[in-house]
Amino acid sequence: MKNSEIKFNVALDENNLPESIHWEASDSGIDGNVPAKAIMLSVWDPKENSTLRIDLWTKDMLVDDMKLFMYQTLMSMANTLERATHEDKMAADMRDFCDHFAEKLGMKK
Repeated sequence: MKNSEIKFNVALDENNLPESIHWEASDSGIDGNVPAKAIMLSVWDPKENSTLRIDLWTKDMLVDDMKLFMYQTLMSMANTLERATHEDKMAADMRDFCDHFAEKLGMKK
């Protein structure tokens, strides 16, 4: 069996707020630690039948970048729902919401 590893390194300030985030993945084809401004990680716990989450962003992440990050994350969730469950109509509804989300936040697609 092949194993793959994903690592996150988060540097915190004196108040435990993220100052920098770096990641690396053994199968990414990218050497070294890659900088990031935010991560959203969801893990399914089958024993508890619930989702565990980690949401982190650095102090210097711009608000407009966070809006775009959220929009793109929501769109990717719609795509994942469609691929994993074949719930095409619900995925389309989620994409419609994403369009509404972007419009309300004054974002251009």
